[in-house]
Formats: sequence, structure tokens, C-alpha cells
Amino acid sequence: MIRTQYVRFLPYLIFLFLAFQVPFGSLANVSETFHASKEKPADTTFQHDENIIVEKEFDAGKMIMEHIVDNHEWHIATLGHTHVTIPLPIILYYDGEIYTFWSSRFHNPEHAYKGFILEHGKIHTVVESDKTVYDFSITKTVFALLMSCFILMWIFISVANRYKRNPKSAPKGMQSLLEPLIIFVRDDIAKSSIGEKKYERFMPFLLTIFFFILLNNLLGIIPIFPGGANVTGNIAVTMVLAVFTLIITTVSGNRHYWVDIINTPGVPWWLKIPIPLMPVVEIVGIITKPFVLMVRLFANMAAGHIIVLGFVSLIFIFGSISVSIGYGVSIFSVAFIVFMDILEILVAFIQAYVFTLLSALYFGLATIEPEHH
Repeated sequence: MIRTQYVRFLPYLIFLFLAFQVPFGSLANVSETFHASKEKPADTTFQHDENIIVEKEFDAGKMIMEHIVDNHEWHIATLGHTHVTIPLPIILYYDGEIYTFWSSRFHNPEHAYKGFILEHGKIHTVVESDKTVYDFSITKTVFALLMSCFILMWIFISVANRYKRNPKSAPKGMQSLLEPLIIFVRDDIAKSSIGEKKYERFMPFLLTIFFFILLNNLLGIIPIFPGGANVTGNIAVTMVLAVFTLIITTVSGNRHYWVDIINTPGVPWWLKIPIPLMPVVEIVGIITKPFVLMVRLFANMAAGHIIVLGFVSLIFIFGSISVSIGYGVSIFSVAFIVFMDILEILVAFIQAYVFTLLSALYFGLATIEPEHH
């Protein structure tokens, strides 16, 4: 039977993740200062209307980027000329004032509201200004992150309460699904990487990042709401996860860990004096380890979505040449898409495992005790 304190503590750590990541997810959209002309060109409105009325040639790159990058609304489907979307809250700080409204306010020919304009996913002022527009909006990524955190909290609070009510009964339902995964993280990741004596205090964090990454990876594969958001393919989210690992590793490091960084054993003295080359290399390594965690998770998950969307684009590209060719290519594209989705499910588990395993290894290296002979 697993220790119930792991499960009881998880919701609180997930809430900490939520509190820490939402500002970073929003700050990833902080707008730079844009210098727009005071008078809009005479044909600007006409150009927007033309974009709405005239059907343009399919742009695969634009379509892929629109699905990969963050957005101020959640697009559900397109039915004919009707776009079904979920408007999200816009929260702006500009010139000492806070502006709040729904993203649907930008759905007009000028894409402007209250002196702000939305262009290419960025919000800036309509008129020229030397002041910065700070965008703290609840974007698609932030909204998906909130949903995943609340789903995890609901699941683990329910499971923890069941363990508390029936500590000696056999696991049922969600317990049966989660308990093998929790035991796997405990025995095959934490114990083997950190050691029998010190692994327990790191278990809540390791379980949180494992299930957080796994859930968001799986939700990202689902093409319809509430899935489809590229949370773990957003570098701001993976950066926060890596920063947590860096902070815990740094705080948990014992005297032996820091002494080995400053005075690396087994290294010739001329690499330490007069130029402290090895200490510099070791300190740089402290930063590069979480950096690798951040980039690996981001690159793998974003690449999977791009490949799937690339196969979808082939259908429309060849369909624009000939309808019959488009139907023929669609057979192979759909087959590859199904194959990639199955592969992405495997990658979702692998990436959650790798991130958790490497974090545990860093904790183990930071807390290892010197051997005494």
C-alpha cells in the first residue's frame, strides 16, 4: 500500500504549481511597445473586409503556427463561414490603468477596442505611444493550464479522501489506475535515483510533475475541447517546471555537493588555479541541466503537433491542385496521423518519465553523502 501522505499532499503542491505558472504563462504574452501610426491608412478597413470576404489560398505554415502558438481565444470549429470560439478574458495594464474585457470585442473589421488592437496574436495601442502594454490575459494556454491543474486537484483530493476513509481496503476505480503509477514513480524513479533514506521528501514534487506533464501531454493529443492546447509545447510552461527543479536542487544540496562543485575531486590543480576553470564549468552545469529539461520537453511535444498538422495540411495542399488527388492523399495522411497519434501517446508517457527521472537524478546528486572507507 502506498503512503497516503503522498496523495494527500499532491493537491497542495499542484495548487503551488498553478499559482506559480499562471503569471509566467501570461507574462509570456507581455506585449512589446509598438509604434503604430496616428492615422490608419485609408484602405485599412477595406483590407480587413477583403480578408473576410475573399477566400485566400491555403497557407499551411500559418495554419500550423496558429495551432501551436498561444491565442487569446479558444477556437473550437469552423462551420461554413461561422467560427465557433470560446472568448477568453483580456486583462491589460497600460498607463497606470487596468483594462478588462472579453476577446470577442476584437471581432470587428478593425480588430480594435478601447484604443487597443489585436494583430498577429499581440495587443498594442492603436495610436503611437512610448508606453508598454502589459498583457496579463487568460490565454488559451493559461486556460488549459488552469483546467489541467483543477482536474489533477479533483482527482487526487478524491483519491486521498478515499484512502483516508478506507486505509486498509483494496483500491477501486481511480485508485486502481493511479496506484501502479505512484508505485512506479516511487520505486523505479525516486528510490533508485535518490536512495532509500532521502527519497520520501521529494516524492510529492516528483509525483506532481509526472502527473502534470502526463495529463497535459495527453490532453494536447485530443483535437477537440477541452484538449488541443499545446501546454507542454509552450516554452514558458516547461521553463517554470525546470525552474522548480533548479530551486529544489539548489536548496537541497548538501555540503559535499557544493564542495565538489568548488573543488572538483580527481581534477588536476592547474584546472583550478590560478583560473578556476572547473568550478566555472560546474556552475554552468547547474544552469544547463534544467535548461536541457526545459528544451527537451518543449521540443518533443511541439514537434509532435507540428508533424500531425503537417499531414493534415497535405490534404488541403493537394486538394487545391485536384479534388481527386486530395482524396487520394487524404488516405495516406489520415493513416500517418493515426500512427503519429499512437506514437504521441507513447511519447507523452516517455517525456513525463524522462523529466521526472532526470529531476530525481539531480536531487540524488545534490544529496549524496561521501563514502567513508
